[in-house]
Parts: sequence; C-alpha cells; structure tokens
Amino acid sequence: MSLMSKLLMSSIVGTLIIHAGAFDIERFVKQNVVKNPQVKVKNVKTMSTKKIPGDNTWNAYLVMVNLTFKGKAIKEPMTIFVDEKSGLATMALMDANTGTDYQRVIKPSMPESYYNEAHLIAGDKDAKHKMVIFSDPQCPFCIRYVPGVLKDFKAKKGDVALYYYHMPLLRLHPVSEVLTRVMEALQKEGKTDTAMKVYGLKISAGEKNEEKILAALKKQLQIEVSKEAIAKKEIKEAVKKDMEAATQMMVRGTPTVYFDGEFDENRAKYKQFLK
Repeated sequence: MSLMSKLLMSSIVGTLIIHAGAFDIERFVKQNVVKNPQVKVKNVKTMSTKKIPGDNTWNAYLVMVNLTFKGKAIKEPMTIFVDEKSGLATMALMDANTGTDYQRVIKPSMPESYYNEAHLIAGDKDAKHKMVIFSDPQCPFCIRYVPGVLKDFKAKKGDVALYYYHMPLLRLHPVSEVLTRVMEALQKEGKTDTAMKVYGLKISAGEKNEEKILAALKKQLQIEVSKEAIAKKEIKEAVKKDMEAATQMMVRGTPTVYFDGEFDENRAKYKQFLK
C-alpha cells in the first residue's frame, strides 16, 4: 500500500463480514476502507477480477478508486479479496502454507496498448514474446537489474521484444524527476542506448538542481542534454503518462516486470527465450 493509501485509508488486516447477496465493491470501500473524513470517494472502477490459485472460493477484485483529497483528484489502485460464499472480504490475503502474499503477486493483465514503439528499447516489435519493465534509474535494485537485462539482449538473439516505462520513485529519489526527463528526451531523438547509460550515473538521490544534474551527466557519462530539451511539455507529458500507466498496472515498486502480459515476480522469464 502506498504512503497516500496509508494516509487516506484504514488498515484492514483481518476479514470482514459482507452483506448477503452480490458484493458491492463501492459500498465496501466507502464504509470499510476510506476512513479519513477529508477524503471523498467519487467512484470505484473494477478493472478485473482474478481467482486465487488453488482449490478455494476467493476472488481478487483489482480496482481503481477515484478520490478527492483537499480538492485534489487522486487515483488509488487497490486489491480487495472476497469470498462471497462465506461472506468475507479482506484487504490482505496470504497462503499459510507457501507464504505467498496475494496482494503483492496478483496484478492486472497488461493490455496490448502497452506494446508501442515509443517504449520499445530492444528486440523486434513483431516478436512472439513481450517483456515490459517499469523502472527508476536511481533505484538500487534497478541499477543492478536493468543494465544486466540490456546486456543479455545485446549478447543473445531471441524472439522477445523489450519495452521500458519510466517510474521515478520521487519520494525516495528526487533526482529521478530530472533523469527520467533526460532519458525521455534522448529516446525521442532515437538515442535509446544513450538514454540507458543514465543508469551509470553516480549522484545523490536527493539532488534537485537541474544544472548540477546535467553537469554530472556530461562529466561522468558524456551525455549532453539542454535544459530547454527536457523542459518541453511533450517530454513532461510522456513521463507523466508512463507513471499513470504504472498506476494502472498496480506497480508499487521498481523494477516491476511483466512478461507476455502477466506479472513476472522473479523477473527472469525472458532468459528462456534468449539464446
């Protein structure tokens, strides 16, 4: 659950008895989840429902809650687990035998619209298999993972296309606000390989000074991008749309990987198709 979720909503750990009959997801959210009186629930959109693996009667409702908080519109993705047969609903569900946290591993299936050429960074768009990475160039896990994936794609051939979405974690790495705009500007110029070199930058995660960040890119990586180039509305909008796309897919951390439309928890399925 995001920091915003914790601010806006109650923490429901156990199960709650729901009303008999069809489950009313919007009523459940309004009555049992959103407890902050300053928050208003405009509506709750069910994006999809998924069965919990195994022999049971639980379903996961993957929903987008549209809220207003202090006059600001907020979209908050949420997973609610429901067993309508027994009349139970909960915000957290775990397999006692395997330790699987279903809130973490169950995510929506990815629409075909995510596979567009603007986000293609390696492989052929007509490849049979498709991999999508949501990433932050200053996330320590991403710094270890993304360059390795790119190295694999360059060293081996395979029937896999690789797509990349910007997901700067601005609370943790404010510097990524500028870095993702730099990467987007380079990608729009067709310099994808140069954009991915940004992962090699050594800089304070809290740096916000644009001039210092651009100077560091030039000095360390010989990447030159002007302030004017990254200030363009189209660049800012592209990064914003990537972040909205991540929210839609319930991305809660980076790197998050999808393979052939489904969440890849171990981030390694692509290796089976590279030789």
